[in-house]
Amino acid sequence: MKGLELARKFYEQHGEPMLKEQFSHILPFVAVGLVGSGSECYGYDDDVSQDHDFEPGFCIFLPDETTVDRKTAFELERAYSKLPKEFMGLKRSIISPVGGNRHGVIRTADFFENKIGCCDGELSAEQWLSLPDYALAEAVNGEVFCDNYGEFTAIREKIARYPQDVRLKKLAGNLLLMGQSGQYNYKRCALRNETAAAQLSIFEFAKATLNTVFLLEEKYTPYYKWSFRALRELSPDYARLASDLEYLLSSGNGETSVKKKCEIIESICTQISQKMKEQGLLDAVGADTEWLAYAVNDLIKDSHIRNMHILVAV
Repeated sequence: MKGLELARKFYEQHGEPMLKEQFSHILPFVAVGLVGSGSECYGYDDDVSQDHDFEPGFCIFLPDETTVDRKTAFELERAYSKLPKEFMGLKRSIISPVGGNRHGVIRTADFFENKIGCCDGELSAEQWLSLPDYALAEAVNGEVFCDNYGEFTAIREKIARYPQDVRLKKLAGNLLLMGQSGQYNYKRCALRNETAAAQLSIFEFAKATLNTVFLLEEKYTPYYKWSFRALRELSPDYARLASDLEYLLSSGNGETSVKKKCEIIESICTQISQKMKEQGLLDAVGADTEWLAYAVNDLIKDSHIRNMHILVAV
């Protein structure tokens, strides 16, 4: 059973009755779900995932202390800890008294402060530009089973996707890195027999390509170990692109392989350019991602963001 399904069942069978029986007076202010760190919050968990941090559990999100006071929150924490210690053959972990738990009672403001450095989702341009994608992904993933107060969901909606100018700045930076690492540096390193440097160039190209694709799809790139799985799930075309990137990362740098890798790199850059044309970002189609990068940067409306260094957000 997937972690999200397990969490929902545990909540419905034990958590929801506990809340209704013991805390009906704060139900209008409660949000419940499973959101944050862990493969289960993305639906990517499997048998391997159960070797750590996998348990029946869910999050109870509360507003600030003026709405739900500290005493009530403490009583709710105790009630949550008293829920069955085992469910569907899986044991629950012990809730830490000093915080940092993935499940249990969490203040909404604390959750978002921990994930994105902002308690209410009102991010400045500088904050948007500096936040890593995986942090934003962890703030908006998973499922919210109920949100009677609406605060938790409202903040998630604010940060569900990048503002357009920020998206374009990040896109421009990653396109430039694609060109520098893949179209320029890889072949030069390989020709010099700098095989380690050549492979580092491929790594940088793959990473920038992943970020570019998710930016084009207006999604956040998840934590790196799930990025290829997420890429394959976007569409059949992106599943094929994932296979190409895997070949680049896993193959050697002999003469024949270098030639094939360079062909794949150019093909990927052309695919990205075509996707940008389909979205109406640019009229021209070409494989020169450095040119594409500066063309995209010129589309940014906010002059402050447009005039920042093109690599400021990568």
